Amino acid sequence: MTHATLTAPAAQAPEHPADIRARRTARRKARLNWIAVHALGLAAAAFFVLPFVFVFLTAVMTDNQALTRDLWPHTWQWSNFRTVWDAPGFLTWWRNTLIYAVAGTALTVVSSLPVAYALAKFRFRGRNLVMVLVISTMMLPPQVIIIPMYLFWTKQLGMDGTLWPLIIPMAFGDAFTIFLLRQFLLTIPKEYTEAARVDGCGELRTLVTVIVPMIRPAIAAVALFQFFYCWNDYFGPQIYASSNPAAWTLSYGLESFKGAHHTNWNLTMAATVLVMAPVIVVFFFAQKAFIEGVTLTGVKG
Repeated sequence: MTHATLTAPAAQAPEHPADIRARRTARRKARLNWIAVHALGLAAAAFFVLPFVFVFLTAVMTDNQALTRDLWPHTWQWSNFRTVWDAPGFLTWWRNTLIYAVAGTALTVVSSLPVAYALAKFRFRGRNLVMVLVISTMMLPPQVIIIPMYLFWTKQLGMDGTLWPLIIPMAFGDAFTIFLLRQFLLTIPKEYTEAARVDGCGELRTLVTVIVPMIRPAIAAVALFQFFYCWNDYFGPQIYASSNPAAWTLSYGLESFKGAHHTNWNLTMAATVLVMAPVIVVFFFAQKAFIEGVTLTGVKG
């Protein structure tokens, strides 16, 4: 009878201490290298995030704790947001701000797009001069023309105490929006528009059916810029709507709310959170289109 010989697997040789130290050193160097590379980004992120964290934590504190140096709530007072929402006038300010931001954004994009298309794709005498004039209006502070504009809208048209003096001018284009859209349109090859003309499309149809689908990232970017501007605008409502509380926006009404609750820092911070929340949510869901539009909008031409 033949007995099979079983060969036991060779035991793994113990790792040399020098190899262990070398591997640990490599891991430590990689970790330090990652910290060195990302330290500036982490510091910048903390610099921007910590104020929002402080505002939110203060918003959910009780009245007494909000006046102390405590940074973490003892009890989470979620009812502060409901108290602010039910405050007299807050819902009206919210509605006015939404109307101002949505209407202003839509009018700005619709009125600026044809102008940008003409400056990018049409060849006519004085085109560069027109573009220089458009850019020059970006360098003019609004405070310079506020007095004649105020007299025109309030004395001549009687629109004092409303937001119409802020909304109506947006139907005539915006220099910054025109500039960004033109720069994006310059990157689109002219063969697309020429092919559309050969197929019998007019300029308006070419713009709507051919160009607009290709420049959606740029449109999203300028729309977000304009929406954020309108939502956070304080100067305009202060000038035109300050005499009528029913026409106040959130940015201007928040100042009044702060004055009425100057000892209730938790309610003031809760109101601030409710004002910031829509902007943060909109940017969170539209950040991909926003970043793509800003990235692709070069400085060409």
